[in-house]
Amino acid sequence: MNKYEINIYEQIARNIRKYRKVAGITQAVLAERVGVSHEFIRRIESKKGAKTFSVDTIWKISLALDIDPGKLFEIDMDELVRQ
Repeated sequence: MNKYEINIYEQIARNIRKYRKVAGITQAVLAERVGVSHEFIRRIESKKGAKTFSVDTIWKISLALDIDPGKLFEIDMDELVRQ
């Protein structure tokens, strides 16, 4: 897979899950902090879930996780190779 074939929504979803776990919080806590439903966060993080969310949502998630929003766009090439 090359850098032009990456599904950015899936990459953001993986990073949300990763940084949420680093922060030691549940999907429910993240949802509360962001002001969305637990189901919405679950769908974002789900491999089969719909990957439609706004830039505003990404911003709010980054604030809730206390990370730079750019971290949600990071591409882990090693992880991509394992898939």
